[in-house]
Amino acid sequence: MSYFQLKERNSSVRQEVLAGCTTFLTLSYIIFVNPLVLGGAGMDTGAVLVATCLAAAFGSAVMGLYANYPIALVPGMGLNAYFAAVAVGTLGLSWQVALGAVFCSGCLMLILSVLPVREWVVNSIPRSQKMAIAAGIGYFLVIIGLRNAGIVVASEATLVTLGDLAQWTVVLAGLGFIGIVALEHRKVPGSVLICILVVALVGWIGGLSPAPESVVALPPSLAPTALQLDIVGAFEIGLISIVFAFLMVDLFDTSGTLVAVLNEGGLTDSAGRVTGLRRALVADSSATIVGALLGTSTTTSSIESAAGVRAGGRTGLTALVVAGLFLVALVFAPVATAIPVYATAPAIVFVGCVMARALRHIEWEDLTECVPAIVTAIAMPFTYSIATGIGLGFIFYALIKVLGGRRHELNLAVVTVAVLFAIRFVVGSL
Repeated sequence: MSYFQLKERNSSVRQEVLAGCTTFLTLSYIIFVNPLVLGGAGMDTGAVLVATCLAAAFGSAVMGLYANYPIALVPGMGLNAYFAAVAVGTLGLSWQVALGAVFCSGCLMLILSVLPVREWVVNSIPRSQKMAIAAGIGYFLVIIGLRNAGIVVASEATLVTLGDLAQWTVVLAGLGFIGIVALEHRKVPGSVLICILVVALVGWIGGLSPAPESVVALPPSLAPTALQLDIVGAFEIGLISIVFAFLMVDLFDTSGTLVAVLNEGGLTDSAGRVTGLRRALVADSSATIVGALLGTSTTTSSIESAAGVRAGGRTGLTALVVAGLFLVALVFAPVATAIPVYATAPAIVFVGCVMARALRHIEWEDLTECVPAIVTAIAMPFTYSIATGIGLGFIFYALIKVLGGRRHELNLAVVTVAVLFAIRFVVGSL
């Protein structure tokens, strides 16, 4: 196990396996949610389920073996919704052409990752913005977890409001969250994993969610989606904006996730830079390409990986365990998909709370640093987009520095990203 540098990163095989199991359980919802979302675009749900597991297994394995980081890769939520609702639903593209656009964006992302461009952009992000991205993703996780738990629900009058706290699923989720915090405070190993399993078990026994009907089952056929993408159709001039949209969202969702999660695991330097970032970015881009070939939307680094990092994951062995579990899930899909969302919601909220602590590293006395950071952190949950939060933060950061007479503190990467996002926001609103 010397390859994974377990001793250098103060970890152990047991710790990494536990972290991998935690990450997988937190992510297991994607196995059945992604097919439901892409099924709305006319894709075969059984084939998408297999494609989801295989793409996640491939991406996580490459991240673990090539980059040696505890990051799991799965088809991204939000990106799959954009695929189904916008590219296919609103613009009327066939899902084959939309998959071709995902493939093209993955190839462009791979080129940017192999070249120093993508790494240069990520490492040029000011420290205050990196900490804001970490905190913003934390807040984003919190609102996702609260929604999954039923504690926060939609409201026409106020956008969001308090859910029905008398529901037993909500009660279980709340108790699960309290249990995680209590066990973490007592430094009980595997606290997150323990609470996920206990809440799920209680839910099954109490009839709050369906228990697995069987332990194993043969996986569906992959044939309906495998290699069905239309790359030629995606090259049409009118689809450039779609390819660019997939590219931009994946670029900054992934970059923000990597920096935030690895910072939480103490795997960044004093300036918040990630050593060996290029390998992680190459792994991420490769997963998108393979996922499109198999039949799923953009595969990206998962923010839920923070749960595994919090459980002690520090090396690629964590990601490798996740990859193995996704392959096992193909056969044990009835059990994996039976974990209810209210059981994983407490873990998501807890990890979000922990990540939000990154704001403590911001220079609060410097308004040109703290105000853009707050914009970044708050915009992510309120726009329900990591990329949008990063974009708004960069634009505010650049403008405030210029108007505040401190333009010399800006670098080319920050200005370039701010301009690109400004163009995207303006064009998108026309």
